[in-house]
Amino acid sequence: MTTINLPNPDRTITPYTLTGTPIPFIRHKASDFSRIAYAAAHVVADPLASNDPWLTPAIDWDTTLKFRHRLWDLGLGVAEAMDTAQRGMGLTWTEAQELIRRAQAEARTRDDSLIAYGAGTDHLAPGPDVTIDQIIKAYEEQVGFVEAQGGRVILMASRALAAAAKSPDDYAKVYGRILSQVKQPVIMHWLGEMFDPALAGYWGHADHDKAMDVCLDVIAANADKVDGIKISLLSAEKEIAMRRRLPASVKMYTGDDFNYAELIAGDDQGYSHALLGIFDAIAPAASAGLAALGKGNNNEFFDLLEPTVPLSRHIFAAPTRFYKTGVVFLAYLNGLQDHFQMVGGQQSTRSIQHLSELFRLADKARVLSDPELAVSRMNAVLNVNSVLTK
Repeated sequence: MTTINLPNPDRTITPYTLTGTPIPFIRHKASDFSRIAYAAAHVVADPLASNDPWLTPAIDWDTTLKFRHRLWDLGLGVAEAMDTAQRGMGLTWTEAQELIRRAQAEARTRDDSLIAYGAGTDHLAPGPDVTIDQIIKAYEEQVGFVEAQGGRVILMASRALAAAAKSPDDYAKVYGRILSQVKQPVIMHWLGEMFDPALAGYWGHADHDKAMDVCLDVIAANADKVDGIKISLLSAEKEIAMRRRLPASVKMYTGDDFNYAELIAGDDQGYSHALLGIFDAIAPAASAGLAALGKGNNNEFFDLLEPTVPLSRHIFAAPTRFYKTGVVFLAYLNGLQDHFQMVGGQQSTRSIQHLSELFRLADKARVLSDPELAVSRMNAVLNVNSVLTK
C-alpha cells in the first residue's frame, strides 16, 4: 500500500494510506451515453514563459489541446473558453479567441468532437457609462467570432450587463436581440454570484426565484434559438424547479457541482444533461458513470459518481470562484501536465490544508490514476511550501 504524510487542520502531520483503486481510462463514444455531457476544460499555463503571470497569460498550447482530445476520447464534449479556462479570471478575450481558433481546428480533425464555445462581453469593462447598446454590440462581436470559426455558442453571463441593467426589461432586450441573430440554437449560461460576485442580481433580481421567472420568459420568447440552459446556482431544488418549467424543446444542462449525480440521473419528471467544471477533473469516472447509465445500470452510475461528490464539493467550496485551482491541481497529480502553475498565478488561491484534503478525497473517489505518481507530486508541493513530510 502507498502511504504519504499529510498535514491536518490541527497542524500535525500524520500518515495517510491510499485505499482507492483507480477508475481506469476506457474510451467511450457520446452515443454510449443517454445524456449529453460537456466538460468545461481548463487551460494549461506555460511555466517557462518569460512573462509576468499576474499580468500576461502564457499558455502551453500543445498540452492544452491534447487535454481536449482526452476528453473527446472519453466520449465527453468540451465546453471551451469558459470560466474553468479562467475566462475573465486571468484569460482575456484576446487569449480566448486564440483558444477558440485552435480548439476548433482540432475539432475538425475528428468526427466525434462535440464542442461549444463561450461568448460574452468580457472585452467590455463594466462601468457607469456603459450602455445597453454597447453591451449588445459586445455580445455580437463575440458571438460573431465563434460562428465565423464554425463553432456553437454558449451564451455567457455578462458582468457589464449586470452592472448596467436598470430592470429585467434590459435583460430581455439584450438576450432577445442576440438570440434573434444566432445561426443555430445556443446554450445559455446563468452563472450565480457564488462563482462570480460581479453577477449578483442577474436577470434584474437578487432573489433567484424572481430571476428565474425573467430567464424563463426570455427562453419562452426565443425557444427556437435556445438548445438549453446551464444554471450554476449550486441548488438542486432550484434547478429541478426550473427544469420542470422549460419548454419541451429546451434542455437543462446542470452546472451544479454539488449535486450533479442526482440531477443527471433525474426523476420521473425528467433529468438534466451536464455542462460541468468538475468533469474536467474526474473525466474517466464521469465517462464510466455515464456509460453505465446509458446501459440502464443506475446503481453502477451512482457507485462511480457518488464518491466524487464530496471531492467536488471540496473543490468548489467557498470562495467558489477559486475552484479552478483544485481542477488544475488534480490534472498535475494525475500527470496530465508537468507542473502546478496557473494563468494569473492562481495556484496560490488555495491553502496547503485545502490541497491535502483534496488529495484524500480524490483517493476515496478513485480519481488518482497513478497513486505513486500522485504521492510523488503531492510531496513535491508540500516540500516546496516548507511542509517537511519526511
